[in-house]
Amino acid sequence: MAATRIIRGAVLNTLDAHAPYAASQPLTIDELELTGPGAGELLVRIEAAGLCHSDLSVVNGSRPRPVPMLLGHEAAGIVEEVGPGVVGVGPGQRVVMTFLPRCGECAACATEGRLPCERGSASNAAGTLLTRTRHLTRRGEAVQHHLGVSGFATHAVVDERSVVPVGDDVPPTVAALLGCAVLTGGGALLNAGRITAETSVAVVGLGGVGMAGLLTALATGCRVIAVDSQESKLATAREWGAAEAYTPGEAVERKVEADVVLEAVGHPRAFETAFRLLGLGGTLVTVGLPAPGATAEIEPLQLTARAQTVVGSYLGSAVPKRDVPAFEELWRAGRLPLERLVSRQITLEEITEGMDALASGSVIRQLVTFDGG
Repeated sequence: MAATRIIRGAVLNTLDAHAPYAASQPLTIDELELTGPGAGELLVRIEAAGLCHSDLSVVNGSRPRPVPMLLGHEAAGIVEEVGPGVVGVGPGQRVVMTFLPRCGECAACATEGRLPCERGSASNAAGTLLTRTRHLTRRGEAVQHHLGVSGFATHAVVDERSVVPVGDDVPPTVAALLGCAVLTGGGALLNAGRITAETSVAVVGLGGVGMAGLLTALATGCRVIAVDSQESKLATAREWGAAEAYTPGEAVERKVEADVVLEAVGHPRAFETAFRLLGLGGTLVTVGLPAPGATAEIEPLQLTARAQTVVGSYLGSAVPKRDVPAFEELWRAGRLPLERLVSRQITLEEITEGMDALASGSVIRQLVTFDGG
């Protein structure tokens, strides 16, 4: 039987807490029992983990998940132990963790990233790893895994299909971003939007995912238009190279248009704004996750009369083992300055305050960093 170790992590205990989370404390920092890796699994020492709206949407109840759950889905760390049958990665290697493992066997996996893996989606919803195993308990009580990662902890056991090795020269604070913000925002533009240097791109929503998309579009040579309700983020987008930057109202009033529009907010009004920015023959790529039941209004005639397309993209329509190395090389070449995305680094104990900062929209990406991270 695999050995059990004691770890520390941020456990979500309830889905009905209200902001400010520093006061309601839906997350507690606890000691947990973590059993070692089984067949096809890895034990990873976490170095850095990003706070993302997909974490916040579980905390605020808009994406209900089984609790108690150890949160965190965007992370990087060092492999410490591998289970039987693991190939291609070993102890001492830095790995990026991705939140949708791909079984490689279902019909969806045969679509080269266009559709999310059926088995991976089912295990994520169930709070297990891809093999339907659980490795977490808290004083004997079962604790759910978050999207196959549970990165808000000192260590994690993950399926080998949830990790991609990266070079030792990639800092953990950069590596962590590759697993969600960059795959989702950048991948959506490259894989679903199919942007080239001749494409004009509008990014609606300048959080971590939107800004990663903006940097990817700039790295591709695109002319980029930034759209957000916060003037500070618009100023940052201009500094980074956006040709234009507007509030949603300004963008609509000025009749701004783009070939490809990335919607990275997850709110019906943002989706409506993004749709109104589509040029003739344009493509809207939406990666935001609105609350269940949320609805948006668009003019269907426009789709036909202007030959426009709306595409949903989960995890940037990415195949992580293909796309993470490509983004890694863009970063290594100096074309994708991902360090800019990090607003601040925090400790595990500061995570509820971090959730409040995320909810306020005042930050781009916060990273929980651990010793050595």
